[in-house]
Amino acid sequence: MHRIPRPRLRGPAAALAAAALLGGVLTTGATAQAAPRTDGRLTDLVNPFIGTQNEGNTYPGASVPFGMVQLSPDTGHNTGYDYGENHIRGFSSVHLSGVGCGLGGDLPTLPTTGDVTETDYAKYAAEFSHDDEKASPGYYKVGLRTGIDAELTATRRTGVQRYTFPATDKANVLLNAGQSLHRTLSSEVEILDNRTVRTAIKGSGFCQDTKAYTVYTVTHFDRPFTTSGTWNGDTVTEGSKKSSATDARNGAWLRFDTSKDRTVEATTALSYVDAKGAALNLRAEGGHSFDHVERAAQRDWEDRLEGVKAQGGSDELRRTFYSSLYRSFLAPNVGSDVDGRYTGWDQKKHRAENFTYYQNWSLWDTYRTQAQLLSLLAPRESRDMAISVLRIDAESGWLPKWGYGTVETNIMTGDPVTPFLTNAYQQGLLKGYEEEAYRALKKNADGVPATDSAPVGREANVEYLKDGFAPYIKDRPHAKPGDSDYDHGASATLEYALSDGMLAEMARDLGHDADAARYDARAQNYRKIFDPSTGFFRARDASGAFTGPADPAQSEGFHEGTSWQYQWMVPQDIPGMVDLIGGKDAANQRLDSFFAYDKLLADPAKTAREVWVNGPYAYYNADKYNPQNEPDLIAPYTYLSTGQPWKTTDVVHAALTLFTNGPTGMTGNDDLGTMSAWMVLSSIGVFPVQPGTDTWGLSTPAFERVDIKLDRRYYPRGSLTVSAPGASDTERYIQSARLDGAQQSRTYLTTDDIRSARSLSFTVGSEPSSWGTSPDDAPPALG
Repeated sequence: MHRIPRPRLRGPAAALAAAALLGGVLTTGATAQAAPRTDGRLTDLVNPFIGTQNEGNTYPGASVPFGMVQLSPDTGHNTGYDYGENHIRGFSSVHLSGVGCGLGGDLPTLPTTGDVTETDYAKYAAEFSHDDEKASPGYYKVGLRTGIDAELTATRRTGVQRYTFPATDKANVLLNAGQSLHRTLSSEVEILDNRTVRTAIKGSGFCQDTKAYTVYTVTHFDRPFTTSGTWNGDTVTEGSKKSSATDARNGAWLRFDTSKDRTVEATTALSYVDAKGAALNLRAEGGHSFDHVERAAQRDWEDRLEGVKAQGGSDELRRTFYSSLYRSFLAPNVGSDVDGRYTGWDQKKHRAENFTYYQNWSLWDTYRTQAQLLSLLAPRESRDMAISVLRIDAESGWLPKWGYGTVETNIMTGDPVTPFLTNAYQQGLLKGYEEEAYRALKKNADGVPATDSAPVGREANVEYLKDGFAPYIKDRPHAKPGDSDYDHGASATLEYALSDGMLAEMARDLGHDADAARYDARAQNYRKIFDPSTGFFRARDASGAFTGPADPAQSEGFHEGTSWQYQWMVPQDIPGMVDLIGGKDAANQRLDSFFAYDKLLADPAKTAREVWVNGPYAYYNADKYNPQNEPDLIAPYTYLSTGQPWKTTDVVHAALTLFTNGPTGMTGNDDLGTMSAWMVLSSIGVFPVQPGTDTWGLSTPAFERVDIKLDRRYYPRGSLTVSAPGASDTERYIQSARLDGAQQSRTYLTTDDIRSARSLSFTVGSEPSSWGTSPDDAPPALG
């Protein structure tokens, strides 16, 4: 996560704190809702408005799984839609679920009536009420106070809008090419005929200026417009067919006579390649009625959600679960056109052969949860995603860190691409690409990008390889746009070491034994920033001296967290980390303090709301678990390695209460499905405790039974059933476990276990048991 905080409306904390553990999650306040259930479809359980307030930064609009287009309303929030706003500036074509800075929002389109006089979408925005708003996967509808109804749906590369106007001869559609959620550097609009408009929009941004990308659009209407024009700056010109602008407002308007026929439908196709690509995408995916496209999008989503059938649990839990599963499939996004062409990070045109090219990589977030969930539920797409990342290296010379569209943003720190790709390797998704992936990862792990290249890579790698740690250098000028590892030397050291541990496993598997030994040794570099005088990790300056406050809650040099929160982020060697802090008893005492465990047992939901959570951007000055941000996502599972696995279930189930069926029902930014995937995996009871490997930690499922459909190309059994008969708020402790009927005392599975088994079953009870408490039952250290 990376945010530019600004005040937002907050839900009533007192009401939220009263939510019962898992089964009684509340919906807060009067909210727009998904369409009510009518025929038992899983899509009817999804509420796209979850996370649209209190900086969850999700969007309620229409898309299909991994679609290039995410057609959604923009209300004035810097990432698009905020539930606390009541004006819509337009329905734009590009959104990323849960990002923390302005990104996308290209081509906001708005229906209006009357004369076109305003050209700033903040001024011509239309008022609306949530009472007149609804959404479901692949569909959005809102009634504007102007008397116009707007409906949205989508295909992979097109967005389809339907407007129902009042009877008037001045029904307009405004296509705004000059304003977006980030900086629009330049734009061109051209009215091709009395049904079609083409644009080219060059943009830059995401927390800071980046290299520019260009998105091309073509919009085709189902009926001719009676007149049209353009605007440039404040000037509106009727009859004009072309307009271009640099860093200024620019757009086209189309007028219809709705005196008799009140509906207007428009299909907008996107391409990141060229105008030809947008036209090809329109020809391939356009030409259908709104209702046809909406039904197809709903079927696509229903097929995705049916891959996980959950039984038991309250209706509220099921709604939050399937809403999280829905959000987990929103990104990465298709980047290639129907003819396979895409724009690479070298800004040249390429063609994807035998795979679909994907883009948008929030890797610091997704490598911990979403990548693993997709490897289970969407392995074919996950394979193409991993190949796409390898294409970035081949075409631009370096692997990505946080990529948007066709450019690197360098947002966040560390080395997240390594566990992302080693996860793909460990899940069997890189067959035929193993050595290519290894070469790219080795280059990334052992070097630093050139000063004239856009990526920063492992920016502090020279010092890390020499001294074993990335130095924390306060106020060091940034060499490139984005975040700097030197600003967060302590956490960068932990991230580098984690990645080294994961790469060592891959090197060993591929027979690169010398490399494996070298990376194994580097995976121990977390020890280099351990301060024995405090018993915590601590930043070191360029001279090697520990620096910053000694109080681990006030520590410096950790990205979006404190030493308390980062101390558990050593998944490659939890036993070694536990020894550093004094052994299992000391670790359990520290964990209990970290999670406020005594308070948690007395009131899980209240502890989660009032002790753990301090605001969506409250990253620092804390000694408690922060379930709203990535550094802590694995922390609850540390108890699996300290002989007290039942406490993992207690903490996880308390954290699950933070996911509620309302606009504030997210824990922090969703970050392209990261938090949603955490919720899904933790609810199933199978979680990637060592991201980048094939290890899955176990806890009590939130449901009595979950049937998971698996792709037989990667999982020969074709399914896995996870069951815990009688599981409830009180009956939540594992007494025993069986894998295909055989006793399972270990607190983890491997991917091979999942491939070979059909069932994982738990016997649960009201009190902790000795299950999983033997040292041999814990996930092993790597190497």
